[in-house]
Amino acid sequence: MKPENPATESVAIIQVKRWLKEVVGLDRAIVFTIFARVWQSAAGLITIFLIARLLSPVQQGYYYTFVSLVALQIVFELGFSFVIQQMASHERANLTISANYEVGGDPVAHARLASVLQKTVRWYSIAAVLMVGSLIFAGFYFFSHHQRGALDAGWKIPWCCVALAASITFQIDPILAFLEGCGYVANVARLRMGQAVLGSLLAWSALILHHGLYAPAMMITGIATTGIAWLYRRRHFLLSLLRYDPGEHIIQWRTEVWPFQWKIAVSWISSYFIFQLFNPVLFAYRGAVSAGQMGMSLNVASALQTIAISWINTKSAPFGTMIARKQYVELDRIFFRSLRQSVTVCAIGAAILLAALTFINYRNIPFSHRLLPAQDLGLLFFAVIANIVVFAEALYLRAHKQEKFLLNSILTALFVAASTLYLGRLYGARGMIVGYLTTVLVISLGQGTYTFLKYRKIWHAE
Repeated sequence: MKPENPATESVAIIQVKRWLKEVVGLDRAIVFTIFARVWQSAAGLITIFLIARLLSPVQQGYYYTFVSLVALQIVFELGFSFVIQQMASHERANLTISANYEVGGDPVAHARLASVLQKTVRWYSIAAVLMVGSLIFAGFYFFSHHQRGALDAGWKIPWCCVALAASITFQIDPILAFLEGCGYVANVARLRMGQAVLGSLLAWSALILHHGLYAPAMMITGIATTGIAWLYRRRHFLLSLLRYDPGEHIIQWRTEVWPFQWKIAVSWISSYFIFQLFNPVLFAYRGAVSAGQMGMSLNVASALQTIAISWINTKSAPFGTMIARKQYVELDRIFFRSLRQSVTVCAIGAAILLAALTFINYRNIPFSHRLLPAQDLGLLFFAVIANIVVFAEALYLRAHKQEKFLLNSILTALFVAASTLYLGRLYGARGMIVGYLTTVLVISLGQGTYTFLKYRKIWHAE
């Protein structure tokens, strides 16, 4: 058998790579991000199996409510990571960074880039201390008042471990956002893949050793450990910026950033009420078992969304650079192509998951009772598809260092919170999901698309 011509083979490989990049939209950043998301999704299924196998329905409720309550850190994060990423990407447009992390180019941009990192580290160091105390207090208050006398699930020490571990990752994430803004999107995506792997392995170890409520803390610890090790290897670059004197070019946060950040902060806090209120409300109104079903179902929906949104999310920093250079035609070309790819992946994934759940229900596998019914999950997936469009539109506008989705976020949060509290008390999980989907379609998607089209036209006409 004759060997293939190496030249022909290399041409074929080049054509495949071009097809993957142009048609499917895959680049290095997306590939690593998808690997991380696929791992998270596959690992999530294993975690779901272990939870269903090794935790009681009550412990399952505590597990997922832990995850929802730790998301309260968003009150201290205030959307700052996204602002950091955009600030860094706009300054990076006028700089060069060598393979040895030596910064060249505009000295003003260099000084401003250093100033961004310095302010980032200063704020997050203070906020982490405030956050850990607040999380521990909030957890003790909530679980002490809503145990319903079922049993002491042994939640106190695990909850303290979750809060402490979260305070560490809280300080790592903004530095990763800064590096993404500097152009290291693919590198950070590869790191996140490693974080996902180690975090999952540690969480599974806790579950298998029958310390299930420690699993969230072990997951976060794995993420933190990997992040610290990765940043340590890049310490010279980061330390050089932290020691750099920006002089008169220091970032004026009050005038340059705060007008953008406070709107992002309100939007980020609003997102808590949009995405994280279901589990605590069901825990309080319907008990830990119902909260556990909702938590596991949201976990499946979240896995689908995080994979599909990779086509958009990895473009955040490049969008900022294109906008700084006024490359609007290229910006729109990449944005709309990525959005189509993201929605297509989400729709296909939703269909596959619903088919799998229908099969599980048909076979009457006991595991199916740990999830919401297929009809409810279908409504949830429909909301996920709409959310991807809204997320993409918001990211596009925010890459201009403007927050025009503030009203949208507030209205969505208010209506979702109201419908969750009211319909959750009367109709349980299905009432919550119907209220959520209605709000997403009418307010979030409807008003959001109007805002997107309006400001895209105004800004790019300038």
